Amino acid sequence: MPTDMETSSPTRGQIERTLSQRIQALYRNQLGHQPSKVACQLFDAKVVIIVENAVTQPEQFLANNGHEELAEQVRSDLEQTIQQQLQALIEEVMGISVIDILSDASLDTGRTGTIVILAEEPQFRDSSSSSKRQSGKASN
Repeated sequence: MPTDMETSSPTRGQIERTLSQRIQALYRNQLGHQPSKVACQLFDAKVVIIVENAVTQPEQFLANNGHEELAEQVRSDLEQTIQQQLQALIEEVMGISVIDILSDASLDTGRTGTIVILAEEPQFRDSSSSSKRQSGKASN
């Protein structure tokens, strides 16, 4: 008989999709900027987030007009400021405390990469039997 956890828990893919959508909305609502893609991947007690086209128009304008250092400072300040909201968002979606957030951005590629360290590994429902086989291999 399945437990409540097995029937009500989202799958890994559902968690990753929810995080991606909510992070994209965070960028849109807080920065007035729509990233082209947000990809999230869960690994044990870690979440890796890649934001494509994360650089805002003002940052691009500064960088393209000889103010690369100022553009990098603006990017750094924006990332630090948004990290608090990102942490709250992740904790809300996953129901797990965030221990640390490591982030970096590239003005050249327009990408931001973030690694989030969680207090514990999230529990999620297996979406197929192949997931069980893969997780068994990883524990060797």
